[in-house]
Amino acid sequence: MTVMVAAAEKAAKALKRDFGEVENLQVSRKGPSDYVSAADVKTEKTLVAELSKARPNFGFVLEEGGIITGADSEHRWIIDPIDGTTNFLHGIPHFAISIALQRGTEIIAGIVYNPITEDWYRAEKGTGAFYNNHRMRVSAHRSLDDSVVATGIPHKGRPWHEEFIQQSQRVMSATAGIRRFGTASLDLAFVAVGRFDAYWEMGLKPWDIAAGILLVQEAGGFVADLTGPGSPLDTGNILATNAQLQAPLRKVILGTP
Repeated sequence: MTVMVAAAEKAAKALKRDFGEVENLQVSRKGPSDYVSAADVKTEKTLVAELSKARPNFGFVLEEGGIITGADSEHRWIIDPIDGTTNFLHGIPHFAISIALQRGTEIIAGIVYNPITEDWYRAEKGTGAFYNNHRMRVSAHRSLDDSVVATGIPHKGRPWHEEFIQQSQRVMSATAGIRRFGTASLDLAFVAVGRFDAYWEMGLKPWDIAAGILLVQEAGGFVADLTGPGSPLDTGNILATNAQLQAPLRKVILGTP
C-alpha cells in the first residue's frame, strides 16, 4: 500500500498541473468518443517507473501500454492512469488514478485517488477498506425504493445502447434514482463508502474496475458479473451493491422474474 500511494502521489503532481492547463494538452482519438491525452501517457509512465523501482519483477496491465510480463508471473499491477479521461479533458474534477495489485486471479490491494479533491480510497484483502483515514462500509439500505444506483451510459461507438435503455427504464421505475458520473473506479468507490447503493455497467476493461472491486468487497459489499457466472474482470459486466440488494436489483436490471 505504501508503494502504491507513493507512486500515485508522484504521478498526481504533474496531473494536477495538466488539469489546470487542459486546453493546451495534446489529445488523440483512440476510437469513437475515446480519447487519450498526453497527460494519460505521462501519468502512466510515472506510475510504471515508480512501481517498478519498488517491485522490479512485477508485471503490468496498462490502459495505454498494454500487457508487460514480469519475471514474477504471479503478481501484476493493473493501472488506469486517468479513469474518466473525458471528464478530465472537459475540466470536470471527477476522475481518478486507479491502481490494483493482482496475485494469481485475485486482487489483493487497490487504491483509487482523485487528485483534485485529494480523496483516497484504498483496500487490502482481508484488512478492510478506507476512505482517507476512515473505514468504509457499503450502504445498509434493504429496499430498492430507497436506493440510488450509479451506472455508465454507453457512448458513441459502443454496443448495448438499446439494451441499456431498457435496463435504465426498469431501474428508474424501481429505485430512488440513477446517477451517471463517468468514472467507473469512483463509482465503485462511492458504493464502498455508502454514497451509492449500487452500480452496474457493461463492457468495461480490467483497469476500470480492478481496484474498485476490492474496495467494495472489503467494505462488506457484493461484486459479481451482471449477466452470468464469470468474473467482471474477464467479462467487463459488473454489478456492485450490498448483499441485500444484489438479487432484486439484478432481476430488475435484466428484466427477469
